[in-house]
Amino acid sequence: MKKILNVFKNSKVKMVIILSFLLFIYTSICAISYAQNVSNGIANSVFRLHVIANSDSQEDQNLKYIVRDNLLSYMNQICSNCKSKDEVIKLVHDHSNEFEKIAQDTIYEQGYSYDVKINIGNFEFPTKTYGDISLPAGLYDGLKVEIGEAKGQNWWCVMFPPLCFVDISSGVVPDESKELIENNLDEEEFALVSDSSNKEMKFKFKLIEFFQEHGLITAKK
Repeated sequence: MKKILNVFKNSKVKMVIILSFLLFIYTSICAISYAQNVSNGIANSVFRLHVIANSDSQEDQNLKYIVRDNLLSYMNQICSNCKSKDEVIKLVHDHSNEFEKIAQDTIYEQGYSYDVKINIGNFEFPTKTYGDISLPAGLYDGLKVEIGEAKGQNWWCVMFPPLCFVDISSGVVPDESKELIENNLDEEEFALVSDSSNKEMKFKFKLIEFFQEHGLITAKK
């Protein structure tokens, strides 16, 4: 113990320890700042859809997908020419009653009596991959649809840019959707979500996930 105390009394050792500590703090602040800025940039450029089934029964899960398909079909009708997230959010707000009616009518048509609740807001989403595009976990603006008791499995997608109908098996996002993503993100953000083969981008993606999971950043306006 005395030897350790003597080491700390050495002014050079003290300086090294202090500088190392300050470097650690500086690096941590820079990493968190980077993750915060990139997360905000990505989150502020996409609008997502979250559908929650009444339960995990096969019937309720099938109903969830039918509701989803009808909502997406309507979404494509009114938002097909949108070029930005702000345009999409305005249209969704303006047509929120129609979205609720479509979901409720679909439920009744399928022979169920569940109520449906629709909210437009900022919600937590897990990390998700759509073809060759991956979005880190975080808080995103979206349309949340809760069917009945909303105790079943979730279904998540991106309504803008349109990634909801990406063929996951092919692993490729349509060029039109990818172009919209690229146009709405800066170069660093687009590389982060689209280039999983780049080791640096992969590390940065994991860094953002780590900070999100531990509540150190929130991707929110």
